[in-house]
Amino acid sequence: MSKKVGLKNYILNFVFGIVGGLLAFGMAAYINNSNQTKNANVSSSQQPSTTITRTTDPGVTNVMDPSMDFTVAAAKAQKAVVHIKTEYYVEPNWAGFPFGNFEMPQVKGSGSGVIISSDGYIVTNNHVVENATNITVTLFDKRTFKAKVIGRDPTTDIALIKINADKLPVLPFGDSDKLKVGQWVLAVGNPFNLTSTVTAGIISAKGRSVSIIDSRYAIESFIQTDAVINPGNSGGALVNLKGELIGINTAIASPTGVYAGYGFAVPVNIVKKVVADLLEYGSVQRAFLGVSVSNIDDKIAKKYDLSTYNGAIVMQVNDGGAAQDAGIKVGDVITAVDGMNVNDVPTLLEKIGQHRPGDKVVITVLRNGKKLDIPVILRNSHGKTSVEVAERIDQLGASFEDLSPDELSQLGIKYGVRVVDLGPGKLRAVGVKPGFIIIKINDHTIHSVDELKKVINKVRGGVYIQGIYPDGTVAYYAFGIR
Repeated sequence: MSKKVGLKNYILNFVFGIVGGLLAFGMAAYINNSNQTKNANVSSSQQPSTTITRTTDPGVTNVMDPSMDFTVAAAKAQKAVVHIKTEYYVEPNWAGFPFGNFEMPQVKGSGSGVIISSDGYIVTNNHVVENATNITVTLFDKRTFKAKVIGRDPTTDIALIKINADKLPVLPFGDSDKLKVGQWVLAVGNPFNLTSTVTAGIISAKGRSVSIIDSRYAIESFIQTDAVINPGNSGGALVNLKGELIGINTAIASPTGVYAGYGFAVPVNIVKKVVADLLEYGSVQRAFLGVSVSNIDDKIAKKYDLSTYNGAIVMQVNDGGAAQDAGIKVGDVITAVDGMNVNDVPTLLEKIGQHRPGDKVVITVLRNGKKLDIPVILRNSHGKTSVEVAERIDQLGASFEDLSPDELSQLGIKYGVRVVDLGPGKLRAVGVKPGFIIIKINDHTIHSVDELKKVINKVRGGVYIQGIYPDGTVAYYAFGIR
């Protein structure tokens, strides 16, 4: 009897378990269906820009942030980014060739540019158009134009060119000072001649210096991004998701010469200043604080008894410079410019580089543990507060001197001008060495430095230089000038 009762109870429990399970399953399905309907309603009405998608795991949902839509920014940037093709001459080894007619070997290059005004002004990298004798710009709508160089700045690797066109699409400037690490960005350009290519990534660092600009006055405070950048992207746009220009793509860090994860762009606030100077003065008006500075490491922090590693410490104050006049001292740690934080030397150079000589800025320093705000009037490299208009001869990047009659006689020539010092510019780019004697430019004989200046100021296009080195080696050089 007890066995029958036990079996009966077992059967009843089994039946109740099945019924209970079916009821629970039905209730869960009802609740889940209700939640899906609620979420769908929220998506289409209260939150129209938020979508919910289901993954292969039914228990996980992926919510797409509306700011992750790259299509609007990509469309705006593509229309305003151009393809730049250049032709330029390469100096062969012609030492010992006789004077006379000759042809220069011509090389072609490719890069990108960004339209910044509807009447045809385009910003690009200096290295894209430097030494170019012919520049062709192709727009997004496939139209092509010849371009001329308005001005270049090797210290920031920025150049401004112009085409004769109007009603062009323009990419508006953003504010690179407001950028944050981790922010999404797009890179737009023409890598490997693949026109109008768009890639996406984030800002992976700011204020990055990679020592690629060959100038003692170089400003390197690059935006670092993992958006794919390759050869041909140079001069192209780095944009935020609003479609605003925040940087000009300039370089990559790579062991192979192609994308390996890191690209670098000139911040747009530097670009804006350079472009404004080139348009107004024909050259960049660099402002200087008049100090030598260093990043802070353990050794320096210990030596100067510093409690912070943020900022740029003043290691030397230049005589007669802006900092000396303002009262900045060796050992001061510069932590801000006009209230904007300065964490390292590249950031300080970037902030000062946004100003012109004569501008007044407030430099915040830490001195003996106390914060001081010091007003400073910035100066140029010559210690002046006024702007200076560059001459065309400055593009040569050299200093010159006249030769005495005895020197001419010893060299066996009747006239010529000697190259004394070389900096970044046309002459060094084509291989001219200090001591070279310029005898002839195009069809003009050169008797003095003044005559050299007059000839260069009149030249447009190709420049052909004939000359001789002190050891008697005859050499020819050619380049383009605008």
